[in-house]
Amino acid sequence: MNLKHLFYFWKTARSGGVVKAGELLHVTPQTISGQIRLLEESLDTQLFARDGRSLELTPAGRLAMEYADEMFSLSAELEQALRHHPKGRPVEFRVGVSDAVPKSLAYRLLHPAVDPVDPVRIICREWRLDRLLAELAIHRLDLVIADSPIPPSVDVRAYNHLLGDSGLSFFAARALVDPATPAFPACMGALPALLPGEDSAIRRKFVDWLDRKRLRPRIAGEFDDTALMTAFGRAGVGAFAVPTAIEAETLAGGELVLLGRAEDVRIEYFAISVERRLTHPCVLAISEAARAGLGALEHDAGAPSAR
Repeated sequence: MNLKHLFYFWKTARSGGVVKAGELLHVTPQTISGQIRLLEESLDTQLFARDGRSLELTPAGRLAMEYADEMFSLSAELEQALRHHPKGRPVEFRVGVSDAVPKSLAYRLLHPAVDPVDPVRIICREWRLDRLLAELAIHRLDLVIADSPIPPSVDVRAYNHLLGDSGLSFFAARALVDPATPAFPACMGALPALLPGEDSAIRRKFVDWLDRKRLRPRIAGEFDDTALMTAFGRAGVGAFAVPTAIEAETLAGGELVLLGRAEDVRIEYFAISVERRLTHPCVLAISEAARAGLGALEHDAGAPSAR
């Protein structure tokens, strides 16, 4: 039996079709179909029942998946063990960061993995969460950092590990705020607003909060990148929100004022891994530091600034 053929079968079954499997493996659907057909011919067994464009596992296919899951899980464990085995060079730690997570917060979460005594080479990828989870599923990443758990629509065998949470802090440029501006939270309905991108948990929580407060600001912009949104905020384009955990650095420079906080709105951050129980030393360092660090950063933010 050709293990490459089995791997293509396994990816197709896990991703739900040859088109999706082809996208994940960067090959054409025709290549995937051909490899599966060769596997079925070599086994003299049909693994998929084809109904138009949809594929369903046959009883033999479900049995094959049980073995394939175990085989490729063990293969990934072997690869990780060998990569982490001392060879006189830094250990590689491959981590994906959802593009909805603010860069400065991602740095704070990942920095504990850097050990000067036992050097680690961090390979960091930033992408949409669904793409990062696909890379995690085929063990091209050791960990994914995200502001939401695994979406129900994503069929990935992985586990959510809560790192901590943070409230929301609201800011505006000094030039945008004048004595006639209402106090917080009413000011968020009077000032133009900047929103995070659609994939961000902050956006969903921010919009829900506005609805509960019955505030309807004019939306002046939407940004996938928190740093870019903050730059536009500093320029006076609109008011915006970021996690309270990065409040202090957002205020650095003096161009912005803190309008207020929504401490009842919690943004959660997760480490997503294929491990049910965390064992990777870098992941353990991140998890332990984050549980204490996020809460401390929020506590250190102090009372709202005077406008």
